[in-house]
Amino acid sequence: MTFPWPVGSATGIGSMPGTDIAEAQRIVLGELPDLPYLPELPDRGAGADMIGRGGALLTELPIDLYAGRWRVASRAGHDLRVALDFLDRDLDTMTDQASSFEGVFKIQVPGPWTLAASLQLPIGGALLRDHGATRDLASSLADGVRAHVASVRARLPHSTILLQVDEPSLPAVLAGRVPSESGYATLRSVSSSVARSSLASVIDAAGVPVVVHCCAPDVPFSLLREAGATAIALDLSLISDLDALGEQIDGGMALFAGVSGGSPATTVRDLWRKLGFPLSSLAVQVVVTPPCGLSGPPVPALRAVRDAGRRLTDDL
Repeated sequence: MTFPWPVGSATGIGSMPGTDIAEAQRIVLGELPDLPYLPELPDRGAGADMIGRGGALLTELPIDLYAGRWRVASRAGHDLRVALDFLDRDLDTMTDQASSFEGVFKIQVPGPWTLAASLQLPIGGALLRDHGATRDLASSLADGVRAHVASVRARLPHSTILLQVDEPSLPAVLAGRVPSESGYATLRSVSSSVARSSLASVIDAAGVPVVVHCCAPDVPFSLLREAGATAIALDLSLISDLDALGEQIDGGMALFAGVSGGSPATTVRDLWRKLGFPLSSLAVQVVVTPPCGLSGPPVPALRAVRDAGRRLTDDL
């Protein structure tokens, strides 16, 4: 099997501490030359967070802030303009620093179900409770992702684009664990077929390889594969069902293995042995990452996963 990124690659998940996008992009390009990405800096405030970034990508579905939470709005206003400005500045910085890059470059967007669980309706409550609104949201996000990927392709003409779709809320959506507005109840669950269809529409619209990131227990492995994901990104410390994970890897999916601690390469090798796969395929099918976004100093964490990815090639 072949994947677009080099053997022995490592990358980050998305968010980094700090407010200087130029410095963050320089760090990523320097520490992760095989699979760099566009960093996200939520410390800059509302609009630079994951949900605000997702709202900036939606087409014909404006959002704004109310009582500290993002909600669907009747028209675009100041809050959305701030989010769009952050996105434009980040893309301009990426272009300045990476326009001649000739490898695989990763960008991240929130998935339709994480947005549906996080955005509020104008009348209150998560958009997730309105099934018609969730369909509109998925369609709007698909259109926005299509345009976003095309923009990045034009800015990085020598690169292969990899899209990461962040779906940390998907297991809760499927299990009916998303709280209602009052917090005393939960919203009804979404069927696997409906969830798969909406996620697939976003993946299909991207037109590039997609890794779905889900840093939560109970990752719906089969659903992600059937929706069209090339790879699954997860926190290894949260995974208990190794049989389900092994089934997807055996079926040809790549694994973005989120690890932390003193010896990431050893952690990944131990998992691979437990799954029963030959070490000769490890560096081909696995990309080493931090378990989630970075909250501490980024250089040591990114350097650790880069070195771990390279050590996996010793088994080839």
